[in-house]
Amino acid sequence: MFLRRKPSDEFIRNLVSEQHGLPFSYSEVGATRHELPAGYIIDHNRVKLGTGEQVFSRAVKALTEWRQFDLGWVKAVPEGSVLEVNAVIAILTRHLGFWSLNASRVVYLLDESRPVRKFGFAYGTLPEHVERGEERFTIEWWLVEDTVWYDILAFSRPNKVVARLGLPFTRLLQKRFARDSKRRMVEYVKG
Repeated sequence: MFLRRKPSDEFIRNLVSEQHGLPFSYSEVGATRHELPAGYIIDHNRVKLGTGEQVFSRAVKALTEWRQFDLGWVKAVPEGSVLEVNAVIAILTRHLGFWSLNASRVVYLLDESRPVRKFGFAYGTLPEHVERGEERFTIEWWLVEDTVWYDILAFSRPNKVVARLGLPFTRLLQKRFARDSKRRMVEYVKG
């Protein structure tokens, strides 16, 4: 949804509450876990965060606190949202002098230990989101190499007319988000 001014905390809480019981806006729920569906734009981005358990722990903490969205022009709301399956989170974005607010629901959590230590989650879009699809955020600790990575995998396509008409601009925002989110996570784990 697009807004002329920044929404109030009450407006955000109401949107999240309204979206909570609604179905996902796409049928391939959970597909970021296995095989990505056809007919979507696929984005896959990753960055090396460093090495060792401390880097992995800091990166996991960042994901649980939604820090990958703490970008200045993007923010996860409402603040303090708990990362759990079925939690609804909205992403507030300021661009070109207006605001957008898009709700998604956490589809699954990821916590694996072998052969690669992984922690993460995926969320899927809800009916009011301008896009439809799913995005997964993962922290991977490759134990044999002792490298820690931040990985973003998404599939999406426009859900609203304005997103279809503005697809080139939407793609620029998606690429900017990936770039800025990777940079934010690198900064966060370095302290």
